[in-house]
Amino acid sequence: MAAEDTLLRSIGCEQNLLSRPDGSANVTQGCAEKLQERLLRNTCESVVLATLHPRAGINIVLQVIQDSGSLLSCCINAACMALMDSAVPMKCLVSAVTCALTEDGQIVLDPDSKQEKESSAVLTFAFDSRESNMITCSTKGCFTPEKYQECLSACGEASKNISSFCRQSVEKRMSKELKVKM
Repeated sequence: MAAEDTLLRSIGCEQNLLSRPDGSANVTQGCAEKLQERLLRNTCESVVLATLHPRAGINIVLQVIQDSGSLLSCCINAACMALMDSAVPMKCLVSAVTCALTEDGQIVLDPDSKQEKESSAVLTFAFDSRESNMITCSTKGCFTPEKYQECLSACGEASKNISSFCRQSVEKRMSKELKVKM
């Protein structure tokens, strides 16, 4: 893997943007399909502690403003941030990373739209923040079992950066709220 291929694009996050919902988040990282919706729902259901609130319903609304690649992982990360912002009890955080395999077998983390189109395969993985276990996997294209394992490993390592970013984002927001209350 080339050094530039292992870098994630910059990530931005704003929380508590909307006035009416209990939680909101805007995540940029630069699903309309039913399969992707199902993947997102299953990923969130696997970490939300719904048994604590058996009669509650949780609606997650994602609005894609711009798709510059890695859309599924960005949607999963946005949903996790919104769940955190709304104080929904969760077993752990979720962090998702997309990678693309180039025709010559190189792994590109966080590919943009052009890189996805030119690749032989695109793989998205979501991991829990506690033990870095894979929760969700979505693949498109052709790859060998060895390349799958390489992609899984590379995305697993990159997911730690996403988890760290999410924690820092929440800590930053909480410190601002504490300053306002004081």
